Amino acid sequence: MKKVAEETLVVHGVRTDRPPSRDLIPPIHMTSTYRFESAEQGSKLFRGRGEGYIYTRVSNPTVEMLQEKMAALEGGKAAIATASGMSAIVSTVLTLARPGDNFATCNALYGGTFALFNKDLRRLDINPHFISLASGNSREEVEGLVDNKTKFMYLETPANPTLAVIDIRMWASVARARKIPLIVDNTFASPYLQKPLSLGADIVVYSATKYLGGHGDIIGGVIVGSKKAMSRIREDYIKHYGPIISPFNAWLILRGLKTLALRMNQHSDGALKVAQWMEEQKIVKKVHYPGLESHRAHGLAKKQMKKFGGMIAFEVKGGMPAVRRILNNLAICTLAVSLGDCETLIQHPASMTRSTYTKKERAKAGISDGLIRLSMGLEHPDDIIADLENAFSLSQRRFQTKKGTP
Repeated sequence: MKKVAEETLVVHGVRTDRPPSRDLIPPIHMTSTYRFESAEQGSKLFRGRGEGYIYTRVSNPTVEMLQEKMAALEGGKAAIATASGMSAIVSTVLTLARPGDNFATCNALYGGTFALFNKDLRRLDINPHFISLASGNSREEVEGLVDNKTKFMYLETPANPTLAVIDIRMWASVARARKIPLIVDNTFASPYLQKPLSLGADIVVYSATKYLGGHGDIIGGVIVGSKKAMSRIREDYIKHYGPIISPFNAWLILRGLKTLALRMNQHSDGALKVAQWMEEQKIVKKVHYPGLESHRAHGLAKKQMKKFGGMIAFEVKGGMPAVRRILNNLAICTLAVSLGDCETLIQHPASMTRSTYTKKERAKAGISDGLIRLSMGLEHPDDIIADLENAFSLSQRRFQTKKGTP
């Protein structure tokens, strides 16, 4: 496809009119195996020669369309769709590292990723070199993470759940100087808002469960990069461990991607309005949103991102009791983990998604007991503000009553 606008690419971006049916919408190829035209063709396919399909664990037409579209959206040469975001991460890092190796990363990560890095990989003697988000944009500090056993660098930006923004170009420069790949989890931004490969990253991973699917009805993951890198991950890990995506889930993600631009624009615009309102609320100690001028990396976010996304983190006064009162008095915001759905989702990282962290690890990562994470949905932002305002008011009223204040 010739160069077109991003809004056009998310709608098209992959050929679906393949003969003989010439479908407008990609068909779902729900089959485990495929007929061979002859014994000779089957033999050739198993030797990697000729065109055709053998078995859906190896390849599937619907899955291939998703992979083709994600490579186009991300500006990569190839992609791999997997069963979940975690399987995308595991497949990538276990391809790149072996026992005795290490890798460089930040300490504020998705809870499942942190548990994988801090526990499971350590058991395999693949050890993380963590850096705090406060030092994550210091080239000197980042360079200090890397030694001759470092096999890759890994970061999230914006980071989950603190919304810290990390300098992808700088990390990529360090990785390139050491001749190791940089992996970026781009789940919070999506390829519509941020393109890590264009900023120097080598591999991008996604939880497709979130903004790529967009409707809270699938689990999936995606890896994007060069043909060489994707071939290595596919041959070394995917084919034999089998973390493949269902063709039906691949089809649902393809459907979700058609509205990615519309959704990300609305998520971003709504989140900015809610974040600006939050800054004026007495119960709120701090709002973490890259689109606010008060965000410590607002200037960097403007350089790396088209808009600032739908994720907000905010800290409230009163700690855990105040958090519970707020979460238990919401009517429109849905108390649930995950993100990127049409509905606004809200949760408490310290007691939910970051329960894999110790209290000390949470403190190092900037995850306080009063931190709440909100994924802005597609509702009118004024309704979300009214819902939060009511919950804040009830929380403050009860807090003041308990203190004996009129």
